[in-house]
Amino acid sequence: MCADIDYKAQSHYVCRLHQLFGNAGMRHLDLACGTGPHIRHLIDFGYQSSGLDLNQPMLELAKVRCPEAEFILHNMCDFTVEQPLDLITCFLYSIHYSDGIANLKKCIAAAHAALAPGGMFCFNSVNRNKIDNRSFVRHSAKHEESEFVFSSGWKYSGEGEKQFLTLSIEKHSEQDKQLWNDEHPMVAVNYEELTALLEPYFEVHIFEHDYEKIIPWDNHSGNAFFACVKRDTTI
Repeated sequence: MCADIDYKAQSHYVCRLHQLFGNAGMRHLDLACGTGPHIRHLIDFGYQSSGLDLNQPMLELAKVRCPEAEFILHNMCDFTVEQPLDLITCFLYSIHYSDGIANLKKCIAAAHAALAPGGMFCFNSVNRNKIDNRSFVRHSAKHEESEFVFSSGWKYSGEGEKQFLTLSIEKHSEQDKQLWNDEHPMVAVNYEELTALLEPYFEVHIFEHDYEKIIPWDNHSGNAFFACVKRDTTI
């Protein structure tokens, strides 16, 4: 399903942002880390990385991929850490798994509390006001003599704080064809609201969703990358 994702490019992009805006520390936590592909690259780039996720089977795979890292089975909306971190990441729009604005606020507050002075919280997000319910992305991949076709798209009703990520997976083999459909409820927020939630805690920088170039957000794109530097003020 993630065969078309360039995890190395995404990880390197965050490293570049951290070099530009961060505190030069190397303690890192990846929220909603899944099986740890971003952690693998950030360790290779020199970070002391750890991961947090709610899915134990995924964390077991992450431990195999990244034996140097520590992994925590926990909710990203109320986590704490023993030592201050320098970089917290949340890739693949996983920030939206905070179910509702109240939980999103808790996630932002938890990230702020976990960071050392000058630490950074980095994540990508989709703007609910820019969602086109007719739009979807589609790609295919081959695995064990079968071809898989994946489709995904965002859906938003136009009101409220809930949007949906819809997924479709087709498996084609010589023997049969199988189809799975799924729908994930996720928090819906526009960028004005999201920035207002972040600014009491962070200096907020918003960039175009382009992992090859660091370009300021054009105020029109529906996808963007947020690089948030911890403020010194006590919340």
